[in-house]
Amino acid sequence: MTERVEYDEFGLFHENAAEFGLPFDRPPVVRRVFAEVGDGRRLSALVWQDRDPELVLLHGGAQNAHTWDTVAMALDRPLVAIDLPGHGHSDGPGDRPAGPLDPHGNAADVAVAVRALAPAARAVVGMSLGGLTAIALAAQAPDLVRKLVLVDVLPGIRAQRARHITDFVNGPPSFPSLDDLLERTAQFNPARSRSSLRRGILHNAEQQPDGSWVWRWARHRLPAAPAGAVPADAARYESLWEALSSVTVPVLLARGMRPDSVLDDDGERELRRRLPDAEVVHVGEAGHSLQGDTPLELAAIIERFVFGRAGHA
Repeated sequence: MTERVEYDEFGLFHENAAEFGLPFDRPPVVRRVFAEVGDGRRLSALVWQDRDPELVLLHGGAQNAHTWDTVAMALDRPLVAIDLPGHGHSDGPGDRPAGPLDPHGNAADVAVAVRALAPAARAVVGMSLGGLTAIALAAQAPDLVRKLVLVDVLPGIRAQRARHITDFVNGPPSFPSLDDLLERTAQFNPARSRSSLRRGILHNAEQQPDGSWVWRWARHRLPAAPAGAVPADAARYESLWEALSSVTVPVLLARGMRPDSVLDDDGERELRRRLPDAEVVHVGEAGHSLQGDTPLELAAIIERFVFGRAGHA
């Protein structure tokens, strides 16, 4: 008989706290909710605390809302972390040609969810695909974006900078066991702890009746263009430079400085040319996924930029 792996999505927060030295007197108050976005589709989200949300967090491609868990715990503020269309527990993107990788279509859905769940949020924070979606959201629904935090992403990412991500995402459609999935994930994330990677897998994959494992987002993979955190034809996002140039609210870019970041100096210079007042913060110990590599530092950056005071890090 195939061994079933027990999973309680709200039962792992003590691991986040222990790994990063956060206080843990009791589990945080977190609940999963759903917002109707039209055509019978729903977006899922994690709502932290019972007060009006102050932040909206958007994850990267092939991730889910739980990628922000440690950041959310470090911030200790009411917030909403949304599963993008086709990710986590959210429904797929409908009949959009670009599927779940379309920032403009994602933004239209996210706008509906934000109006329902966090209409007065003081900032939108987006990583990778979530950051591109946040840029599109600022153009489509500027009243919902009062400050914008981009986590290791800008429009026009060069495909070669994201090759390590697409190679990982475009892997096998299923895995015989959790250990097999963990081994592959560890190969592409050598700087992360095994416990952190296992926790992320449990949040982002499902065990099938035969005991195998499938990524949650894989059910919406596009046959002609497999899904990735940053697609190979990333040049199609160049138009988002114009959307970003039109943003009038404060903008901050948190850029990982390890080689596995998808950004380079040219992209940063283009941001500074278009938005001279934008703030850029370099995080030396982080790669592309700052929320996983250096969550306390990222939480401190968000806290200072959005709320004007130092955070936990």
